[in-house]
Amino acid sequence: MDFLSSKRFVTTALVLLVVLNMVLIGVLWWQNFVTRSYRSVEVTRFYNGGPGGSADLVLNDKQKEAFMRLRKEHFQKSMPTVQKIIDFKKALIAEAVKPAPDKNKLSAIADSIGHRQAFLEKDLALHFHELALLCTPAQRDSLQKFLGNIYAVRFQKMNSWHGRPHRDRVRGRDRDDDTRPRPLPPPPAER
Repeated sequence: MDFLSSKRFVTTALVLLVVLNMVLIGVLWWQNFVTRSYRSVEVTRFYNGGPGGSADLVLNDKQKEAFMRLRKEHFQKSMPTVQKIIDFKKALIAEAVKPAPDKNKLSAIADSIGHRQAFLEKDLALHFHELALLCTPAQRDSLQKFLGNIYAVRFQKMNSWHGRPHRDRVRGRDRDDDTRPRPLPPPPAER
């Protein structure tokens, strides 16, 4: 009897394939569902990509290590507050879509979100200060420009839909973007 066509070999090969498929499915599930909640932003390069921008923020190895440690600590400290904001926003939406939403409850939830957002912004400013303490004066200038550009780019992306005509689906007609008031640009960074 040929070894490759034997019943024992075929059974063993099938069992091995099933086990390998189960492991692969488990790894894919882990990557897509479990580890997503543990991801954090990791700054790997400090670059000002704007037109006429300054040079890269050049850090030595000790500074890079300290930056990464501070970033990791900041995001780990901020995650519970961010998660609470997400929970409040879900509660806000759940209340808002009710046939008769409780306006006092909506106001209380919105206030809770606002307080947590204010805490996050203050904590972020203190985090930026900690990062700046690791820098030389020239690096601080580059860091300030880099951080300012992050918010300018976010603002531009957030408002990028203003530059394109779109269909007003509620009224069922085309709407010209020039008739819509545009938001003000972010304030310039102070020195």
